[in-house]
Amino acid sequence: MKIIRRPEVMVAWSENLRRQGVTIGFVPTMGALHEGHRSLIRAGRRRSDALVVSVFVNPTQFGPTEDFARYPRVLDRDHALCRTEGVDVCFEPTVEAMYPKGYQTVVMVSEITRRWEGERRPHHFQGVATVVTKLFRIVQPHFAVFGQKDYQQVLLVRRLVQDLNLGVKIIICPTVREPDGLAMSSRNIYLSEQERTIAPLLYKSLKAGSEAIRKGVIEAALVQSTMAAVLKQEPRFTIEYLAVCDPLTLEPLTLVTSKAILLGAVRLGSVRLIDNLIVSPARNQRAKRLSSA
Repeated sequence: MKIIRRPEVMVAWSENLRRQGVTIGFVPTMGALHEGHRSLIRAGRRRSDALVVSVFVNPTQFGPTEDFARYPRVLDRDHALCRTEGVDVCFEPTVEAMYPKGYQTVVMVSEITRRWEGERRPHHFQGVATVVTKLFRIVQPHFAVFGQKDYQQVLLVRRLVQDLNLGVKIIICPTVREPDGLAMSSRNIYLSEQERTIAPLLYKSLKAGSEAIRKGVIEAALVQSTMAAVLKQEPRFTIEYLAVCDPLTLEPLTLVTSKAILLGAVRLGSVRLIDNLIVSPARNQRAKRLSSA
């Protein structure tokens, strides 16, 4: 596996392969790779002639009170996983290489970022849009692989590619979970032993909302109440949002009459957890209205 740190070297490597007709796949990461990342890398490996994984903890997507300084950095482990999975290049630019002195350009995607994560983390998606645009221009992949866990981010990237004519196909892979349902995340290592035992309640709450919809509940407010009731079993959770949304626009729904996305974000101690589930209402079943009592 080749390790490239300078953007101009990465550009030259990709341009050379593209001239030869080689299909380049790309998995952008911030490192601290886990089994969820492994699934993305394997999906990329199956579809590409040459696969690039980037490891870059992007400072512009962290707010001033967020965990940029303590975000886990374990390059040796990341390299071992990438080598095992047959990655061709690990692209590891420095902050100075990505944002040199005098850098002043940002990329913004407006509507899809208005709510949910965009509201809770005001500068986050501007940082994501900017770094993804730069990475796509440097790596020049034919396709890039993302996980469903960061669903709003995936919609942002799709819109970015379409609006700026970047010519990169976006592939979305299902969320990879621990045996108890907790969505895999590099930040899970921050959970205490006790917090780790209750963290799967976020997924259970989404499952409860999904089950209600499948049983015929169409009122979004009732679905939200069902999800909240699960989380309220554990007072250590602080609910930031539980939402029932259109899966393409992320606008909140009043009634669930077709496919929907359930979104959840909570705080548990010092850790912020997000998750989501896509769900469709039951077919050939009359909508069932539950009492709010």
